[in-house]
Amino acid sequence: MIRTHNLGYPRIGAQRELKSACEKYWAGLSSLPDLLDAGKSLRSAHWQTQRTCGIDLVPCNDFSYYDQVLDMTLALGAVPQRYARLAEAPALELYFAMARGYQKDGLDIIAMEMTKWFDTNYHYIVPEFQRAQSFSLNSLKAAEEFGEARALGINPKPVLIGPVSYLLLGKEKEPGFRRIDLIDRLLPAYIELLQTLREAGADYVQIDEPFLALDLDRAAVAAYRSAFDRISGAVPELKVILATYFEGLRDNTALAASLPVHALHLDLSRAPDQLDYVLAAIPERLTLSLGVVDGRNVWKSDPDRTMPLVARALEVLGEERLLIAPSCSLLHVPYDCAPETAAAGVPAEIGNALAFARQKLEEVAAIASRAAGEVKRPVGEPEQDLPGSPRPTGRPGVRARVGAVVPADLHRSTPFARRQAIQQEALQLPLFPTTTIGSFPQTPELRRLRTQLTQGKIGQEEYTATIKKEIEQAIRFQEEIGVDVLVHGEFERNDMVQYFGEQLQGCWFTRNGWVQSFGSRCVRPPIIYGDVERKAPMTVELAAYAQSLTARPVKGMLTGPVTILQWSFVRNDQPRRETALQIALAIRDEVSDLEKAGLRVIQIDEPAFREGLPLRGSDRDDYLGWAGDCFRLATSGVHDATQIHTHMCYSEFNDIIPHIAALDADVITIETSRSQMELLEAFKEFRYPNSIGPGVYDIHSPRIPSCEEMVDLLERALRYLPKERLWVNPDCGLKTRGWPETKAALATMIAAARTLRERQ
Repeated sequence: MIRTHNLGYPRIGAQRELKSACEKYWAGLSSLPDLLDAGKSLRSAHWQTQRTCGIDLVPCNDFSYYDQVLDMTLALGAVPQRYARLAEAPALELYFAMARGYQKDGLDIIAMEMTKWFDTNYHYIVPEFQRAQSFSLNSLKAAEEFGEARALGINPKPVLIGPVSYLLLGKEKEPGFRRIDLIDRLLPAYIELLQTLREAGADYVQIDEPFLALDLDRAAVAAYRSAFDRISGAVPELKVILATYFEGLRDNTALAASLPVHALHLDLSRAPDQLDYVLAAIPERLTLSLGVVDGRNVWKSDPDRTMPLVARALEVLGEERLLIAPSCSLLHVPYDCAPETAAAGVPAEIGNALAFARQKLEEVAAIASRAAGEVKRPVGEPEQDLPGSPRPTGRPGVRARVGAVVPADLHRSTPFARRQAIQQEALQLPLFPTTTIGSFPQTPELRRLRTQLTQGKIGQEEYTATIKKEIEQAIRFQEEIGVDVLVHGEFERNDMVQYFGEQLQGCWFTRNGWVQSFGSRCVRPPIIYGDVERKAPMTVELAAYAQSLTARPVKGMLTGPVTILQWSFVRNDQPRRETALQIALAIRDEVSDLEKAGLRVIQIDEPAFREGLPLRGSDRDDYLGWAGDCFRLATSGVHDATQIHTHMCYSEFNDIIPHIAALDADVITIETSRSQMELLEAFKEFRYPNSIGPGVYDIHSPRIPSCEEMVDLLERALRYLPKERLWVNPDCGLKTRGWPETKAALATMIAAARTLRERQ
């Protein structure tokens, strides 16, 4: 019998129940027992669903109230010293303080840093390591949730982040050591956790080691050998499923195959070519888990692609040494497409090609049954298998326009130094100009207004009139506190990608296809199924209205082509580069129309630029080439006096700073406050040529930093950047914050900029 398993399930809730429960708890509107009950209810529902779908080994401990890496940090007792005064608080309060910061009861503690989970839009909380770091088993969450699942009659498989990947996901917070060298200190606590699970009755445990699919140095290779030898010796009865994903093993194949584990999981959606190499390398003792169902996209599996892979492995290994699974955790896709496809309005081009988390598990079970010679189809699948891709209707005009792009379209005609002088003459900005990233708080009233419009309870005219009132209030507020470059607040926008996707041909939106981005933050990614083209101007009316209210410059606010691509579920019948170029041309048209409407500053956000970078170094040049071309194609059609901004956040940029500079944005605003301006260390070796606004406060934390704290961060920035090219701004947009904290924090930020001007 070929067995099935799942690497992880979405945890936010099909109706975002966890988001609601967490935010009520944070706002003081519910109790800790209420939150814990909500989590328990969701876990139970998710386990039952997976069992119903035919999964033999159902994951547990994949649930998290905020982030699975933070869960491991708490479990291993790697809590930064600054949280010591919360040691007696309930564990979940300490946990949330680490994620979100803490500012009450006389305490003011900054949050831990947050960054992207490999090449996804999920964000994790970065572990912090000191030279004298110690570890101890500090949480039994994994064992407790294992017991919960067992009590429901589920066959649970605990999921843990592997010890080597856990260290590599973190950061050294002082010089003089390498975090990978902490492996010998980490392993006793890690092994104690595994022993606890074994004593609780666990037969299997999934240990996620995604770094095995990345470039490794000698120290990491040695750490892998040492760690898994010790784990095998300490808990020999535990069957370890070693999970790799997001890339192929490549040069790490021999290493992975040699580790003393029960099974090795491969991502055959991202890297199908690795199967033959692994089959040739694995010893007879090793079981193989085939990740043949794509856990990162929303298209059905193509049996012409998946079944030959399974057949090849089956021929070599036999049924007893084979597991079938999704390619990775299903955290990255929505819950269930059945309610979506049953509703009206699904484009004919998509047809019956969609599969969300539930359908993907049904596919896993069906693939295993078919490979074993049984006939079992996923629920609702017709007799004729459909390929796992949309059937798009092409737009010849779009393709012809992409084909007509020439090198001159990809560059500004004048170098930055000359443009800067022209722009300064036009804009008359002070030293250390201040701005925000774009959005202001999305209040419950605004969300209700948008819902009323969607439901037809109010008309477009009434809706727009209300939005314009919000814009006018935002403009007056910014003028009052002294912001130099204003924004209109984006009150009309549901999400920075969804808003544009809804206005682009070739895109479709679900009603409830939510995916977790970080904590309680969820997004509803567009589904790009065809050629992309702008139907009409998307932002010009409200941007021009905002500019008409003030003599100060107002930024036109757009989302960049790479971010729209990365934060969408993308058609898989053509290279991603082609889709990105189509989006870039649509954004270029919008930039041109904003400039014609009198906007002198235009921001094209690219927070996902780093996220799209291939995980292997040898693959990166091609991506950086076409991604940079797409940004420049979108932005290079303006006059010299028009100032182009971009924004990037919550990713590691140090290793690609030259490529960021090559985008040639006049101003880049970038997240740096959680890392205390650590990013700017890159400028010791690289002279960044254009202007930069390193964020001076963390908008994902409810705490309001002091003026002195912001001034200190700016003075650190001045060690690396000339004062004539330094901007002052928050880390990111303010849509998730409330108005009281937004007003207080921005007023403090303006005071910090004025303080710095006085010191020059």
